[in-house]
Parts: sequence; structure tokens; C-alpha cells
Amino acid sequence: MAKGASPGAVIIGWLITGIGMLALAFVYQGLSTRKPKLDAGPYAYARAGFGDFIGFNSAWGYWLSAWLGNVSYVVLIFGALSYFFPAFGAEGNTVPAIIGASIVLWVTHALCLMGVRQAAIFNTVTTFAKLIPIALFIVLVFVAFNLPTFNLDIWGTQTPDLGSIMTQVKSTMLVTLWVFIGIEGASVVSGRAAKRSDIGKATIIGFVIALSVYLCVSLLSFGIMSQPELAGLPAAASMANVLEKTVGPWGSVLVRIGLVISVAGAFLSWTLFAAEIPYRAAREGILPEVFASENKNGSPAGALWVTNIFVQLFLIITLYSNATYLALFYIASTAILVPYVFSGAYAFKLAFSGEAYAAGDKRGRDMFTGALATIYGAWLIYAAGPSYLLMCALLYAVGVPVYWWARSARGEKAFKGVEALIGLGILIAAALAATLMWTGAISAL
Repeated sequence: MAKGASPGAVIIGWLITGIGMLALAFVYQGLSTRKPKLDAGPYAYARAGFGDFIGFNSAWGYWLSAWLGNVSYVVLIFGALSYFFPAFGAEGNTVPAIIGASIVLWVTHALCLMGVRQAAIFNTVTTFAKLIPIALFIVLVFVAFNLPTFNLDIWGTQTPDLGSIMTQVKSTMLVTLWVFIGIEGASVVSGRAAKRSDIGKATIIGFVIALSVYLCVSLLSFGIMSQPELAGLPAAASMANVLEKTVGPWGSVLVRIGLVISVAGAFLSWTLFAAEIPYRAAREGILPEVFASENKNGSPAGALWVTNIFVQLFLIITLYSNATYLALFYIASTAILVPYVFSGAYAFKLAFSGEAYAAGDKRGRDMFTGALATIYGAWLIYAAGPSYLLMCALLYAVGVPVYWWARSARGEKAFKGVEALIGLGILIAAALAATLMWTGAISAL
């Protein structure tokens, strides 16, 4: 965040994100109770509210974001480990790092094939293990916090490269979005939940804890190092460098170990999420049948294989394109905007129409949160900027023939009415993106 914003702008960025994501959390909490039969998260809500092709694009965008995010995760793991093994490189995209990342990928793949419950147990262990270094970081940095350092150029007026406050705030948006991707996680796997009431609780409790941690870690760091110092840190382990300056080398070691544990758990979670939505969509004829197969352990084997083959291919691409963690998560964050916008719009549509509401039910709060979540999603699309949106259009365009293939295989018409125009618009945007990339006007990674 410090690469493009001063402490004051970071505070505003978190405020906007906190409000927007809280609205989205309420959206998923409400939809989980109003529409309990829709148990595939953003994909199911977009399809129910706006038709098959919009539902497909929601599933496709979520899937893209999930596995692109997983590529960034394993790059991050080996970037952090470069402190101990320099051959991995600070950005985690050297040949040894990609070999190590590939091993992690296929071990995780095997674990997921063993069954969702077994994978969830491992993820619970990593969650508790990572909280220890995070909590220690917050306590130690709070004790060492220096207010004059924090107030030094608090609005970035002495650093012309940062631009206006609005420009700085916009620069934080994809970062703050990235750290909250997964807020819909409980609704994505709600079909596997033992108690329906746990879905809404998990969403809200997870949001509150995550926001508290992110605020503490990012803002307290500005009281240890100035904005230019933080901006110069490698993204793969900036938190480790902050604690190292606070308590010495052992702090860096502790955070890097915690980082590896944390991201390994997140990688496992997102491997499951990346497979779950295309698996559900394929079972309903929205994606090709290859995504719909299930093994004897109840794992979505087909979707897992397709997903992790793409992760492997992109790991190889990161080696040759020298792609970094930051570039990968910016694209992954932009890709998920479509599912989020349509989730908010569906919640607003339900509340406005009164569908799924009993007579006398109050709909005002749900209309407000649905509208706010939709507006927040639209703001994020604006904040992402044209370069990342056009690059995502290329990835969405690949999905258009995939959708046609899936529908045609079932003997159904692929595009109905306005859906053909939407598909054409995606293809035109992709052609423009390809042209700009070819001329060097925008860069893919």
C-alpha cells in the first residue's frame, strides 16, 4: 500500500474498503438465509438474478481470480523463503522457486483429492499457527510505534510522485480488495455446511477479525518506517522487514515462517474454492462436463485437475515473463469484480421486488447494503484502471467459446437476446486489449 499512498490516504482507503466490504458481508449473510437453495456463492446469485450467461461470467471470473491468486501465493511463499535460500530470489520467480512451487502445487492437489474434510482440518491448523506471529507483530510494533514517524508527510504532499489524495486512495483499492477476497468463502461451500446458520456468522466474524488485523498491521507499520522506506521493501516479505527493524533479525525469521504457514493454508483454501464453483456450474450445464466429475472421496476431481494444470502453466509463464506477486494479485483482484458486483445487485433486486421476503419483513437494510455493495464494486472497477480491466477482458473472452461449447453440448441455445451483445462486447474489449499489448501500450504481467 505504501508504494502508492501516504498514511492518511491509507486510512481513507481502509475506511472505504471497510464500509464496502461490510456491505458485501451483509449481502452474503442475507442471501445465505433468503436463498438457502443457492449454495454456490457468487455464481449461483448472479445466475438466479440475471440469467445463465451472466452466471457463467460470474463463475468464470471467480475461477480466474482464484487460480491466478494461487499462482501469486506460491510465488509469495518462495519469495519469503529467499531470506533463507537466496536461490529462490526476492520475488520468488527463479527456476528453483518455480520447481519448489510446482511441488507445493501438486502436493496440495493430492491433499484436496483425499477429500474436503481432510483438507479443512489441515487449514484449521494453519489458521491457528499463523495467528501467533501476527499477534506478536501487532504487540511489538505497537510498543515501538513512533507518532512523529507516522505523521511525517502524512498526506504525501512532500512526495510529488504519489499524486493527489484521490490518486493515492485509488492506488490502495486493489490491495484492500485483495486482502478481503474470500469474504464469500462460507457461501461458496455452503452446500457442505453442517448448519446453515453458520454461514452468515462465519462471514461477519471473519470480516471483523480480518479488518482489525489488516488495520493494525498496515497502519502501525507507518510508525516504524516512513512511507518511502516502506515503499522500497520487497512485497514478498515487507512485514518481516518492519519487524526486523523493530526487534532485530529474529523478528524477520518469525514473520517469514508465519507467512509461509499462512499462505500455505490460504493456498489450500483457494484450491478448494477454485474447484468448487466451476464444479457446481458444470453440474448445471454452464461449464463443460470435464469440470463436473467427482472422485470416490467426494472431491471435485475434474475441476481440480483443470484448475491446477492452469496454475502450473502460469507458474512457468511467471518464470519467463518475470511476473511478480503484485502484478499477479492485481489481475486476480480485477477478475473477481464481476462476481462481487452481481452479488450486490442480486441482493438489491430481491429486496426491491420482495421476493423471498414474508409479508411485513423489513427490506430497507437489505436494499441499502445491496445498493452499497454494488456501488462499491463499480467504484473498484473505476479504481482498477483501464489496463487491468482490458487484460481481464482477454481472460473473460476465452470463456465465451467455452460457454458456447457447454451449452451446445446440452443441445441448448447459448446466447439469448442481450447476452449476444454482452458476449460481443467482451470480445471487442479483448481485441482492443490484445492490440494495446502488442504495441506495448499496456503490459500483461
